[in-house]
Amino acid sequence: MIRPILIHPDPRLKKLCEPVAEITDEVKRLAADMLETMYDAPGIGLAAPQVGVTKRVLVMDCIKDGPPEPMVLINPQVVWSSEDVSTYEEGCLSIPEQYADVKRPAAVTVRWMDLDGVEQERIFEGLWATCVQHEIDHLDGKLFIDYLGPLKRQMITRKMEKLKRERARGL
Repeated sequence: MIRPILIHPDPRLKKLCEPVAEITDEVKRLAADMLETMYDAPGIGLAAPQVGVTKRVLVMDCIKDGPPEPMVLINPQVVWSSEDVSTYEEGCLSIPEQYADVKRPAAVTVRWMDLDGVEQERIFEGLWATCVQHEIDHLDGKLFIDYLGPLKRQMITRKMEKLKRERARGL
C-alpha cells in the first residue's frame, strides 16, 4: 500500500525514532509499504518517520539501471565512518524539488537487523553510503537541510510551507 509522505515542516520529521523491539507482521507490512511508496515516488530511500511512523526502519535501493536491490534496515547504526568525505547533491521525498550539496563520510559500516531478525553488517560506499546516512539521519530527527546555512534552510522551509498551503487548497 502506498502511504502518504510527510512534507517538511512537520514535527514528526524532527522526532527521534524508537527502536523496533521485535520483527512483527506490522513491521513487515510497514517495510513492504515503504518500499512500494519509495518506488512510486520515485526515490532511492525512505525512512519510517517520512510516512508518519516513529520507528527505526528505513528502506533503500540505489540501483538505477538493472534489477532492483531493495534493502530493509531495522535499527540501523553507523559503526564506522571513513575520514574521506564525498559531496553529493541530495534531495528528499519530504522536501520535494529541493536539492543541495551535502558532505558526508565517503564510506560507512552499518549494522542493522533484517526482516528475519538476523543482524547484518555491511560497508556502504558512493551513493549507497550517502543514502544510508541520509535515511539514518531521518531516524534521528535530522533532515539534509540541517547541514545547510540558516538562510538557505529558511528559504527551503518557506517554499515547503507554501507548497503545503497550495496542496491543502487543492492547487
